[in-house]
Amino acid sequence: MITIFTDGSSKGNPGPGGFAAIISDGLMVREVGGSEKHTTNNRMELKAAIRALESLEPTNDTIYIHTDSQYVMKGITEWIHGWLAKGWKTAQKKPVENQDLWQVLYKNTEGKNIEWKHVAGHAGVAANERCDEIAQGFADGVDVDLYDGPLAQYRVSLEA
Repeated sequence: MITIFTDGSSKGNPGPGGFAAIISDGLMVREVGGSEKHTTNNRMELKAAIRALESLEPTNDTIYIHTDSQYVMKGITEWIHGWLAKGWKTAQKKPVENQDLWQVLYKNTEGKNIEWKHVAGHAGVAANERCDEIAQGFADGVDVDLYDGPLAQYRVSLEA
């Protein structure tokens, strides 16, 4: 089983943004993140999920992705089926916003056993709070210290 928590942030929306993910296979934990100079919160939420999935080695394990973004959650589990059927158009026949990232996320989910879980943001879920801290740091241009090591030494609970 692989556990992932993700979050994204944008100052100004649009403005400087950051994204973060915590990835654990039950033995090791790795924090990843990054930034963009001019972006939106939704793009950073998508980037967090994409970066997390891209960082995985091939696996048959179930991947549990915890996100506080209803946009990502509903987009990848519900809306995407209609977008694909309609050639990346919305019900209003307009181009899907952030189509470039949705296509990458969709490609990265193919062939994987993923369960998407929604967590309440800013509600005391330790791993979600840590992702928020990382994403905010990257959005603020701070040099964020990312953890990469044994789960037993990780200071953050990965309980949703």
